[in-house]
Amino acid sequence: MSKRHEIPATHESMVWGYLDSTTPPVLEVASGDTVTLHSFPAGGKETLPEDRSIVPPAYLTALDTMVQGPGPHFITGPVYVKGAQPGDTLQVDILSCKVSQDWGFVSILPLLGTLPEEFTDYETIHPKVDHERQVCIMPWGTEIALDPFFGIIATAPPPAWGRCGSPVPRSFGGNMDNKELRPGTTLYLPVFNEGALFFAGDGHGVQGDGEVCITALETGVSGTFRLTVRKDMDITWPFAENATHLMSIGLDEDLDDAAKQATREMVKHVCARTNLSRNQAYMLCSLAGNLRVTQMVDGNKGIHMLLPKAYL
Repeated sequence: MSKRHEIPATHESMVWGYLDSTTPPVLEVASGDTVTLHSFPAGGKETLPEDRSIVPPAYLTALDTMVQGPGPHFITGPVYVKGAQPGDTLQVDILSCKVSQDWGFVSILPLLGTLPEEFTDYETIHPKVDHERQVCIMPWGTEIALDPFFGIIATAPPPAWGRCGSPVPRSFGGNMDNKELRPGTTLYLPVFNEGALFFAGDGHGVQGDGEVCITALETGVSGTFRLTVRKDMDITWPFAENATHLMSIGLDEDLDDAAKQATREMVKHVCARTNLSRNQAYMLCSLAGNLRVTQMVDGNKGIHMLLPKAYL
């Protein structure tokens, strides 16, 4: 029987700004167990609203007590999954995700974003969250429907890489900022360490493809994941699917190379799931696959391809 576990959002259950295979696990689970975890927004004291009464006390404690690494992201974990060994795949079923705060922030920050040379009037706003109506309300009155997800979902990086800053997504997943990784989606991640060492954080209330100004609606989120060790899958790169689509993921400093990787990965997975040749799978991707810009701002830019399963 699978068990359910929960990790609170506290300074004792998180790291700030990095992913590291030497971080002691905060929880140990069996393959197939579900884990509900909570997280704080990325950022620091400079991104907090003036009204500190609406800031969770545990968030303020984390800001005061934790040592920040190379990035701004609060990340919950790691979770040790029994039986996982290097070379395995961790199947991450995203079961739920909801905004847990009454506010979030959006920022324009120095030297960051898609147009850093053009936007130098730096600013942070704090949209309010209406939980009943499931919208965020911009300061000028526009309402945007919430579509929450975790910007960071990862296994720990290979030990040889040491401590990796949280901003750049890599083969272990990490800061992919992919809004398609919402409830109902399954993400497959390579395992580089015993126990897999699963992390998640960087809550986003809603984000457009591209995340062009550097932030989504950065906010606290809570979510539930089912973590399953797969010995029958041999992957070296993140891949995902939902009920209707396969999703390949490309990450590179160059968007062209990210697009090439997303296409290459989709061809590989289509061939693995069908009797199609590489040529046939490539042609299918050209007719039915849709390349989208995931994000433009995380060092390694992202492209993902969505291919309807109906065509398999």
